[in-house]
Amino acid sequence: MSHPYISGFANIAAIIDQLRKSFPQTVDSSTIKKLGIAPKNESYVINCLQFLSIIDEDGKKTEEAGRVFSLHKDNDFQAAFSKMVEKAYHELHELHGDEMWSLSKPDLVTFFRSSDQTSDAIGNRQAGVFQVLANKSGKLEVEQKNVIPKKIKQPTTKKKEKPTNKTGRDATAEETPATSPKEFGFSIKVEINLPSDASAETYDNIFKSLRKNILDAG
Repeated sequence: MSHPYISGFANIAAIIDQLRKSFPQTVDSSTIKKLGIAPKNESYVINCLQFLSIIDEDGKKTEEAGRVFSLHKDNDFQAAFSKMVEKAYHELHELHGDEMWSLSKPDLVTFFRSSDQTSDAIGNRQAGVFQVLANKSGKLEVEQKNVIPKKIKQPTTKKKEKPTNKTGRDATAEETPATSPKEFGFSIKVEINLPSDASAETYDNIFKSLRKNILDAG
């Protein structure tokens, strides 16, 4: 059997996660379809599960898979699952040892194309599947594609319309009162020349005349 491949590597991760949660009595194309995993590519998922000896030819859970997939803690599962992957990819392990987990994708493609006489496209898919399995084994951190966060649309605040009065003018604007004509004032300068020998009575008469004819007249 050639090494498994599929165009959507995430489908392999999805089926492994699903089987850890709940392992059906029979896993076949119909089961994969009902789970909504790998639409129209269910057979590729089944091929991968059989290659890893997770299920047998009849779609039944193997004894080893029963022990591994019942492990609840991630660390325990990863340690046991890595042994299943290592056994399935024994040729790769014999060639590179434990370094196989960290091989670059081009190196993996070279191995798979040489082993299975596959095309570049298939070799890349085989390498992608292995890297997903290495990730589920806790041996490799699969690099996530950069996701550009959606731009959060800020709520637009509608500008409040200013209330208008009956005339249609802005009611919030300060009403400017009509300016009244400026009141003009005037002053009168009075210059009085008195003789040096004028009496006090003369002074009193002058000021009385000023008050009567000028100050009181206003």
